[in-house]
Amino acid sequence: MKKIALVAALAAISASAFAQSSVTLYGRINTTVESQKQGTGDRKVVVANNSSRFGLKGAEDLGGGLKASFNLESGLNSDDGRAAATFWGREAWVQLAGSFGAVRLGNFTPESYFATADYVSMHNHDTGSSSDALYGGPFRSSNKIGYFTPTYGGFSASASVSAGEGQAGQEKLFDLAANYVGGPLHLGAGYSKEDKRSQFAVRGLYELGAFTFGGYYQRADDGAQNRNVYRVSGMYTLGQSEFHVNYGATQGKGDFAAQGKTNQFTLGYNYNLSKRTKVYAYYTDVDAKLNSKDFNSLAAGIRHNF
Repeated sequence: MKKIALVAALAAISASAFAQSSVTLYGRINTTVESQKQGTGDRKVVVANNSSRFGLKGAEDLGGGLKASFNLESGLNSDDGRAAATFWGREAWVQLAGSFGAVRLGNFTPESYFATADYVSMHNHDTGSSSDALYGGPFRSSNKIGYFTPTYGGFSASASVSAGEGQAGQEKLFDLAANYVGGPLHLGAGYSKEDKRSQFAVRGLYELGAFTFGGYYQRADDGAQNRNVYRVSGMYTLGQSEFHVNYGATQGKGDFAAQGKTNQFTLGYNYNLSKRTKVYAYYTDVDAKLNSKDFNSLAAGIRHNF
């Protein structure tokens, strides 16, 4: 009877603990078969990984509106099964959140990117060979402390600092982001600066029935040269099908001007088999004045989220 009572007590304690906290395993496997051509080289067929990943995330309700959470995320190579070069290299942070907002410590993707370029990359979520080849940094993720505001009237913002920690070639990095969502209208802005390198971008997106239109403008400066980056994108949804088109271009000064204008065009199609699984195809083309930087790919792939 004592053993039964002990088991019952442990079960009750465990149930109480799981009621207060949770841990979730999640991920994405995203792989394509592509016909690629780089510069003046020969065309080749490849099986390519498109930013596949897996991770653990969890949260604990501390009471009084206070919540602790964490995220550990690692990339993986879905084309050959190898692990990423850095384990948990994508996300590795702990956070404390409440009515005041949230404070986050660790390694996490800059919110300036999420607020601008990522938001308008409606096809394949800015991964693989069709990812945005023109948007520029600095975008260091490591050794950071960040603050995230609550959302007020559709507005939210964040600020983070990445410590240089005395490492050669790394200075303290600042990253700022702001977002607004009001019905079909979505707006965003992002700024980051590390030593002489900086970037600033603004973004807009509008939903009009089956159509979604988006775009951003970025001013990037690496200290020696600067450039303007523009991108517009559109999506039309018909049942389980999505039709995507986007176009980006750069204009530069200094050394970058000698390379001339670079364009990127992508045409894509997604068919959503479910909320978690899709098959898709796309053609992307990067056209640069320097032929060695030209690139194009015709691809078909499968993406599954879990």
